[in-house]
Amino acid sequence: MVKVVIYSKVHCPYCVRAKSLFKTKGVTFEEHIMDDKPDELKALMAKTGMRTVPQIFINDQLIGGFSDLDALDKAGKLDPLLK
Repeated sequence: MVKVVIYSKVHCPYCVRAKSLFKTKGVTFEEHIMDDKPDELKALMAKTGMRTVPQIFINDQLIGGFSDLDALDKAGKLDPLLK
């Protein structure tokens, strides 16, 4: 079973779009809402080098943000990762 983890914020439109894409594909995901966790968010940003959310991981591999996820999907490379 694929493991999808999304680090997000409540009012982030790109986070909403990423979650919607996974829901459309029938993929369940684990979500970590970072709004009230500034220290955890800072540590995540230091680990990934990314400064924005969402930060999306599939099977512990950093995919990136929504733009990266969308590009994978449009290139036909997302579905194989989700199997």
